[in-house]
Amino acid sequence: MSSNHEGENAPIAYRVLHETHYSYLYQVSLSQQYLHLSPRDFPYQQCESQRIQIDPQPEHQQSQLDYFGNLTRHFTLTEPHHALSVLADFRVVVSPRPGLEQIQGSLAWERLAQNMLLAPTSESLEAMPFLFDSPHICCDTALADYARQSFTPGRPHLEAALALTQQIFDEFEFDPSATEISTPLTEVLAGRRGVCQDFAQLMIGCLRSLGLPARYISGYILTQPPPGKPRLIGADASHAWVSVFCPNLGWIDFDPTNRCLVKHEHITLGWGRDFSDVTPLRGVVLGGGEQTLEVKVTVLPADEALPLA
Repeated sequence: MSSNHEGENAPIAYRVLHETHYSYLYQVSLSQQYLHLSPRDFPYQQCESQRIQIDPQPEHQQSQLDYFGNLTRHFTLTEPHHALSVLADFRVVVSPRPGLEQIQGSLAWERLAQNMLLAPTSESLEAMPFLFDSPHICCDTALADYARQSFTPGRPHLEAALALTQQIFDEFEFDPSATEISTPLTEVLAGRRGVCQDFAQLMIGCLRSLGLPARYISGYILTQPPPGKPRLIGADASHAWVSVFCPNLGWIDFDPTNRCLVKHEHITLGWGRDFSDVTPLRGVVLGGGEQTLEVKVTVLPADEALPLA
């Protein structure tokens, strides 16, 4: 899914459009929604511009940072409506991340796991929320056993994390019909099928089961259209991957869905313990009955013209 860029050490600008549309069978009298649709600023990414357009126009909306430092937006609709549309449109600049050469020689994974509990530093204390169980990720001996195929005795933890990334890619099949949001990781492990969210949470569960902190990253990845075909608007999707704590380098990202160390083509929305912390849009409605959801995502280089719908 990756593409080659000239000058891999140069920052790259992207534009992302994320469109969400709800249609309701009956009238909705009240809607309260919570959004994680603003890109995160951090050393490898800066947001240059963004807008969130909501239809119908909310009577009240407020932006704030959540517990993990992600920018969120909450809005309330009291006007009766049969449909709700949310468009997030932003431009970010993604900078180079550490490559394979830079992640060599990390601490042995057993030593890191031991240090997390017996010799914590201010940096490792900040990683503690990503060490334990969360709503969608429970530590388990089966996950630890699976991880030990890559986390062999004395192996540097980042080298082992990359091996686990490749292991999941090689042994699991991408299948959107195989799982739901609530599918336990033990079932994902047994079935060896799922989507990017499952693979990310599975890898995180494996790492935490070994005593290693890992966090869930929500965002997007640039994909390439088939050779000779134009890029289509709305043809992309949200993506998820894993960030692994390293005392010397900070957080290093791995993508088990694409068997890679994250570099230039991943755009970060936010991070948390698992999917539930960074759901792009969630909320409650009063009324409405049966609903239909349509999501369209477009990711493209910022200097490329937006394709026709």
